[in-house]
Amino acid sequence: MAVDELQAIIQRCQILEEADFKGEDFNLFQVAGQKCLEDGYASQLLEVIQNEKNKVIIKNMGWNLISPLVRCIFMYKQEDDKREHCLRILDQLAQLCNPKELFLGLLEQIEQTSGEQVCQTVMLLLQPLQTVLLKLQNKKGYSVGLSLAMIMNQLTPLPVPYTKQQIQEDKLGLCQCCNAVVDFAKPFVNEVVKNMEKSSEYNDMELKEELIKFCMKSLKYPLLTAQLEQLEGIEEHPFRHFANEIIDILWNIGELIPLMFVHHKGKSPHWENQEFADIERKDSADSLACLSYLIFVQHFGVECFPMVFSPSYLLLCNMTHIEVLLKRTEESVLSKGLDLFESCLLRLEDNSLLHHYLEFRDFINVPQDLVKIMTLCPMEHMRKKSLNILQLFIDKFDTEGKYTLFRCLLKTSNHAGVEGYVIKNIKDQIHLALMKEYDNIWFTGHHLISLLDLILSLPEGAETDLLQNSDRIMASLNLLRYLVIKDCESDNQTGVWTTLGKIEQNFLKPLRVGLNMSKAHYEAEIKNKKENRKEAHSSNTVCSVTVSGEKMPAMTTGMQLQVLHSALFTFDLIESVLARVEELIEGKTKSVMDEN
Repeated sequence: MAVDELQAIIQRCQILEEADFKGEDFNLFQVAGQKCLEDGYASQLLEVIQNEKNKVIIKNMGWNLISPLVRCIFMYKQEDDKREHCLRILDQLAQLCNPKELFLGLLEQIEQTSGEQVCQTVMLLLQPLQTVLLKLQNKKGYSVGLSLAMIMNQLTPLPVPYTKQQIQEDKLGLCQCCNAVVDFAKPFVNEVVKNMEKSSEYNDMELKEELIKFCMKSLKYPLLTAQLEQLEGIEEHPFRHFANEIIDILWNIGELIPLMFVHHKGKSPHWENQEFADIERKDSADSLACLSYLIFVQHFGVECFPMVFSPSYLLLCNMTHIEVLLKRTEESVLSKGLDLFESCLLRLEDNSLLHHYLEFRDFINVPQDLVKIMTLCPMEHMRKKSLNILQLFIDKFDTEGKYTLFRCLLKTSNHAGVEGYVIKNIKDQIHLALMKEYDNIWFTGHHLISLLDLILSLPEGAETDLLQNSDRIMASLNLLRYLVIKDCESDNQTGVWTTLGKIEQNFLKPLRVGLNMSKAHYEAEIKNKKENRKEAHSSNTVCSVTVSGEKMPAMTTGMQLQVLHSALFTFDLIESVLARVEELIEGKTKSVMDEN
């Protein structure tokens, strides 16, 4: 019987001194204890452990029972008495065992768990692990850091619940587990705070550094990808609670503001391998970006935040974080970047952001990232939001800033729709300049002529793909029509009349030639398709179309004809505006000649 075997080993070891225990004794104790647990004699094993006479034996050998004990706890149902006995054994081992040995045994058990049992195992062992760590005198900071790192490494592969239903179900227990880990860390936070209060020059930095590392890891996972908006029907959102606790830890240990503005430069591992160094830098950037989101969008810890910074300075500090978030493709992370950018911009008044800010790399990179989202993101609501934020960003700059930003976007966007949108914005700024509401040298005179050189031209002359560039071309023609109507040749505030010959040479004539060529080509294609359809006596002939390397659904001849007619309609539209522009130019030029 398992209990008898255990008693025999106990009796043999009771007469030995602690120093005389051998490896064989440890093995026999572990085997007998495991057999007791597996055969259902947990209550008898508990009695053996609670017996004062066995204190020295349990102190040295008890940690060997952790692995079989955890297996048995998960084997029994919640209401089973045997499970309760196992939990009491675990509690006793935490009190009686050698802290160093038990610490390693508990960490090993956490490290070995995987899949659906990760959160259950971590939550089960957090209390005994905390008890053991509080007993350790030497290397406490290192041991706490090792524990937190091991726990977070085990949790990181688990998917983060995102929808309301997933958060409520918490299938793997991640929401509950994250908040349990924060509770586990609180005594060590309190220890750091007490030591800081005792001495203004707190020298034991190791424990503090480990807590900072834990907070940084928590910001990257799970908070970076978690849904943090307040959800109806969830009284206490687990991830919002977790985020609040992480912010509290950073504030209590005096690191929240330094992280926000100085970008913490404490101890960080020196990697000889550059790849590891890059990973460390990227992880830190993700964490700091998430921290900014929590403070400026969700307003966690905002009551601790000094209200002395100007909105433009806050935007400057956050642009690096915004860029980090907008580079990501996951909806949960991308949306945080857009929200953070929008939040920072809304603090600013229109026309208040000085053009000097565009000298910072991030102020050029971020609008380019917005353009990528607007044109490539598969989620329509994200594309629309990006467009709205780009407009907001434009509105905040002073006149010179707008001018510089427009030039940059025209040169870098490589998308006709975006270029058309920018040209429409330029037209609005020219309108304000002509209305003389305020002095505006950037959208009149030689500055504007320089901008018009970019706008009123065809990238490849008459051979430019007019269909692909139709948005830009239409916006350019509308701008030119506006300039010709609004700016008299005698005033020539915009300088358009001075540069008219260049515009005709570089834009209007090549456009007219290109339109004639394109229309002739498409009309010939339509004619061919119709003839082929008659020959086939059927409209079910199909062809395959490839877009960006992906094969699109097959098109019937009828569908192909529809596409070709749509292209012709676009050409007719461009031609009608072109004709109107040419008519206006001719009329105004003739009128001036008659006057002369």
